[in-house]
Amino acid sequence: MATAVVVGEFIIADFHPVDTLILIAERFGGLLSEGWVLKTLAFAIMVGSVMALIERSGGVDGLVHELSVKRSWVNSKRGALMPSFIAGIIVFIESSITSLVAGAIGRPFCDRYGISRAKLAFVCDSTSAPVCSLIPLNGWGALLLGLIGGQITAGLIGGESATWLIESIAFNFYAFMALIITFIAVWFELDIGPMRHAIVVPPAIECEDDRGHFGLFLWPMVWMISGVILFMFITGDGNIFKGSGSTSIFYTLIITLILMFGYYRFKNALEIDAFLSASLQGAKSMAPIAAILLFAFAIGGVSSDMEVGKYLASFIGDYLPSSYLAGAIFILAAIIAFATGTSWGTFSIMLPIAVPLAVGLDAPIALCMGAVISGGVFGDHCSPISDTTIISAMASGCEVGEHTRTQLPYALIAAGVSFVLFIVFGIVLS
Repeated sequence: MATAVVVGEFIIADFHPVDTLILIAERFGGLLSEGWVLKTLAFAIMVGSVMALIERSGGVDGLVHELSVKRSWVNSKRGALMPSFIAGIIVFIESSITSLVAGAIGRPFCDRYGISRAKLAFVCDSTSAPVCSLIPLNGWGALLLGLIGGQITAGLIGGESATWLIESIAFNFYAFMALIITFIAVWFELDIGPMRHAIVVPPAIECEDDRGHFGLFLWPMVWMISGVILFMFITGDGNIFKGSGSTSIFYTLIITLILMFGYYRFKNALEIDAFLSASLQGAKSMAPIAAILLFAFAIGGVSSDMEVGKYLASFIGDYLPSSYLAGAIFILAAIIAFATGTSWGTFSIMLPIAVPLAVGLDAPIALCMGAVISGGVFGDHCSPISDTTIISAMASGCEVGEHTRTQLPYALIAAGVSFVLFIVFGIVLS
C-alpha cells in the first residue's frame, strides 16, 4: 500500500521527487486532520480492547457453552458459521458494526470446529455491505436518496427518490447473489479455490473456572448495536439516515468500554489491573490494522485526485446499445470501486453518469441504478483497500491478504451471475 501511495503521488507530481515528498506529507497530514479519519482509526484500536476483554473475562467461553451445550444450537461446522451469517443480516444499521458483531460471534465457534478465520471473514464481509445496500435504513440509503434526488432536481427523471431507490434495490443483483452464495457455502461447507488452504487456528484452552458467563459476551454486543443506533439518531438530528457512522461507532465504543469496566467489576470477572492489561494488549494488536486503514484512505485520495473514475467512465463512450448498458455500468462501477476501495465514492461518481446515459439511450433507468449499486458493492467487497474488507478481516482475526484471496472466487461467481442477469434484464426491459 505504501508503494501504491508513493507511485500515485509521483505521477500526480509530474515525476518530481521533491514535490512527491511534499504531496505525501500533505496527504497524510490532511488525513490526520480529518475528524472522521481519526475516529475511524481510534475505533479500530478500541475494538481490539473490546474483543480482548470479552475473551479474557470468559465471555467467549460463556458464548460457546450457551450455544453449544445449554441450547445445542451450534454442534457442527455448518452451525458454527450460521450465527455470524444471521447476525450479518439482522445488524444492517452500519456495515462496520455488522462485521464486528458477526466476527465476534463466529470466532470461538470457528476455532472449536476447525473452520478457518478466512471463511469467517468471508461471511462477515459478504453480509455487511450487501445487506446494508438491500435494507437502506441507514447511511447507505441516505446517500443514495441524495444522489437520486440530484437527478430529479436536474430534471433528468421524475417521481420520488424513495420510489426510485426501492425499484433499484430490486435490481441489486450482486447483493442478492452474494448472500445466496454465502449461505450455500456455509450450509454445504463449500471451500473453493484458496479457501481450501486457508489457515485454521487451533482452539484455545477453554476457561475452567467460574468466570465464563454468556452475559460477559452478550451485553457488550447489545451496547455496541444499540449505541450505534442511538448515536446515528443523535448525529443525524433525529434522522438516522443522516447520522455519521464514524462518529457513532467512535462514541459507542468509548461508552461500551466504560460500561464493560463497571459490569465486569460487578460480576468480578476481571480485576482492575487485568482489565487495563487486556485493554492495552487488545489495542496494541489492532495498531497494524489502523495503519492499513490509514494507507487505504490515502490510496483512495490518490485515486480521486488522479480522476480514476472519470477516466474509466470515458470508456463507455457516446453510444452503447441500451440492452447492454446495465451490464457495462455494472463492470465499470466494479472496476472503480475496486480501484478506489469505496462503494460510496463509486455511487457518487457513477449515478450522475448512469442516469443520463440511461435516459439518453432509452434504457431501463432503475436497472441501471441497480447496476451502479451492485458494481459498487462488488468492487468494494473484493478490494484489499476497502474499509469493509479490512474491518471484516480484523473482526475475524484474519490477515487482510488472506481474506482478500480466499473470498475472491465466491465474489467472482456472484458477479458473473449478476452480469448475466443485467444483460438478460437489459434485453427484456429495453
